[in-house]
Amino acid sequence: MTDSDREPAGRSEKLTVARRRDRAGVGRGIVGDLLVTRPLMGTATMTVREAAAQMTDRGQEHMVIPLSDRGYGVLTDADIRSGVVAAGRGPDMTVDELVRVPVPVVHRDTAAIDALTELLDHDLTAMPVVDGDGAVIGVVAAVDFIAAPSGPGMSLRAQVSRAGSVDDLQSSARRVPYLVADMLRREQPVHEITAVASLIHDAVVRRALDLVFDAHPDLDRAAVTWLSLGSNARREPVLTSDIDSAVTLDDDLTEGQIADYRKALGEVNDVLSGAGLPIDENGAIAAKPLFARTHTQWRTAAQGWLADPLENKGLIFTSLLLDARPIWGDPSRSAGGEVFGELRHHSSTMGLLLAEALSYKARLRSMRDVLTRRADTFEIKAHGLTPVVNIARWAALVVGSHALDTRSRLRAAAGSPMLSEARAADLVEVFDVLQRVRLNYQVAQFDRGEPVGDVLDMKRLSPLDRSLVAQAVREIAGVQRTMSNMSQFLPASEPDTVVE
Repeated sequence: MTDSDREPAGRSEKLTVARRRDRAGVGRGIVGDLLVTRPLMGTATMTVREAAAQMTDRGQEHMVIPLSDRGYGVLTDADIRSGVVAAGRGPDMTVDELVRVPVPVVHRDTAAIDALTELLDHDLTAMPVVDGDGAVIGVVAAVDFIAAPSGPGMSLRAQVSRAGSVDDLQSSARRVPYLVADMLRREQPVHEITAVASLIHDAVVRRALDLVFDAHPDLDRAAVTWLSLGSNARREPVLTSDIDSAVTLDDDLTEGQIADYRKALGEVNDVLSGAGLPIDENGAIAAKPLFARTHTQWRTAAQGWLADPLENKGLIFTSLLLDARPIWGDPSRSAGGEVFGELRHHSSTMGLLLAEALSYKARLRSMRDVLTRRADTFEIKAHGLTPVVNIARWAALVVGSHALDTRSRLRAAAGSPMLSEARAADLVEVFDVLQRVRLNYQVAQFDRGEPVGDVLDMKRLSPLDRSLVAQAVREIAGVQRTMSNMSQFLPASEPDTVVE
């Protein structure tokens, strides 16, 4: 346990967070609330000149282009500038020469934060919005989310992305805790707050990588893909979350070159530490040899973990990489991804992963707590949230879901052989409750200038929160017991009974 996890003796006042009375932005939580104009529809066969004229007449920066049976594309002012003007091409070319790839569409009832995440993850300028019948009813762009509850976060993200120096980057990034605290005071859902924090963390990491590699022109940045791991990869970071990471490198690099890349990646971690994003020196760090390997080395290691998961920390690495999300470099690269796609068909390994996941027990206190007279404390991450995260990861793997965040994983696995719809819904609610209690506690500590940690002094919680925590732990423990009992009789990858 770190010093930041210890509560000073004698400190017994309740930890609460004052709410903002204005709660600006609350109520604009779905995509449909962001639409202000009707969409401008074009055709793939019209000329760019015709499209530009219509966009000008309507005062629109986007035009939706139906792409036969391939969905929709979006023509933007930026496309015209880069694909026609800057390229020296004529305006009488047809639109389909610029717009060839369909973009994701988003339903009008989608949560704004989920749509924003999709937009930024795919590095899109805009996305079409559809109704229940699949008809396009509008377009959302990044600027539209300024009016959403996540708006202040997107402003900070833009500042981070434009930072011209390491000092500027670190100065902007250190504002993240204040943003998180403000969003909590506005009573935004905790999963939206952590998603916004994750989007900003991603931007900080990308900008840090850009700045460091700018200072090393001899290194080819295209040879590196940075993988976010852990809570940030799942878009669930709080004020105590570390930045866990790994990188996958091109196969044609020599050992000497790899050493140079690792040194540069160490500089990136120094930048992140100075930006207020903690780096656990004993954890997953991209600069370490174990977490900075070539594509072939990752693939070979993954095959070894599947063949013998008890060797070389195979279970630990497998769990880490199942959460991996590429955020810089080649988005198709995911260390060991080719092998892990077959993981769910390996019954013995799946069984070991389940046993490992269930080994993190949900409980209010451990024997160590009793022996050290810390019976009035609760390690909310280790004994509450981690068990849910582990169940969700394993259950999603069983059903072949590629979801990363815990809530989506549980919903994807709902109704599967080991997790009924009711149990999955209960765990989603439990996860939300514990995350809210955790973030409330941490923000209250932050406001008071106290060390922020994951060990809660139960006396400092409100009676309602103490009751909610106790109920949540009982619910998780019940699911763990049932899954553990079932695992004794059924193959982990092919169970045929549902937890009721």
